Amino acid sequence: MEGVTDAPRAIAVVTNRKSGTNARDRDAVDRAMAEFGRDRARLYTWAPKHQKIEEVVDRALEDGADTVVAAGGDGTAMAVAGALLGKSAAFAVLPLGTFNYFARGLGLPEDPAEAARAVLDAPAHPIRVGQVNGTVFLNNASLGIYPAVLKQRESVYARYGRRRIMAHWSAAQTFMKFQRPMHLQIEADGREIEARTPLLFVSRSAFQLEKFGLSGAEAISEDGFAVLIARGETRADLFRTALRLCTRSAVEGRDYDFLAARHLRVRSSKSRSLLAYDGEKRLSPSPFEFRMSRAPLTIRLPQGASG
Repeated sequence: MEGVTDAPRAIAVVTNRKSGTNARDRDAVDRAMAEFGRDRARLYTWAPKHQKIEEVVDRALEDGADTVVAAGGDGTAMAVAGALLGKSAAFAVLPLGTFNYFARGLGLPEDPAEAARAVLDAPAHPIRVGQVNGTVFLNNASLGIYPAVLKQRESVYARYGRRRIMAHWSAAQTFMKFQRPMHLQIEADGREIEARTPLLFVSRSAFQLEKFGLSGAEAISEDGFAVLIARGETRADLFRTALRLCTRSAVEGRDYDFLAARHLRVRSSKSRSLLAYDGEKRLSPSPFEFRMSRAPLTIRLPQGASG
């Protein structure tokens, strides 16, 4: 793509003021900036409550950036990627979040300074990304119990801090409040399906699926979605499935149903439902349209990683 060079020459590092407020994150960004080189890299701060990410990215591009690096977790990566979709600059990530699925899926080290060194050596590579109702997501989007877990997680993080163990605790709390599964009408590449399920999970991350021993990596490699429809109608079912996920023993046909699709249209019996995408969430009206992006996202793909 015009404007993208084999090696980054002008790097914009975008930090999310909401998520990067502690000293550890500030030190990590400083070390990454030193690896990039102060003469080549410039820091931009995004305050989500006060400005659109598109404004920050456009300013970086106007300043001459050929590579825009999201310094944060999966939510920050998703936002920056959405603003760069179809633009003449490459996208890269410094992992500073709780899980960092996208960065880990690329094979990037979780240490930001080491990740910065990998980005410097990474050639540009165009990919297609997922979209739900026009919003980009890099890892997954979902309806049902997982968005509810994210909502609970916010209050747990606010009280106890952003740690992975707290994320697991918020899931257990949400399961205890579970009442009934969703009723969904699903159209997947022309096929019509009705489902009663506690979770519809639409994945674009082969890394995430493989981590939990789930089906679907092949669908993602073929530029489609891996769609998982969880089985279960009780709290006991949820805890049983969660245990099987943790032990990589969940089985297609017993714990979940799987289908591959490039276009998905989902109607809920509720007029509005909580939608999750890459760790973010919003209350959205039904139906939900999942499709692959028409415009490409150019990413810095580390040597040896698969796009």
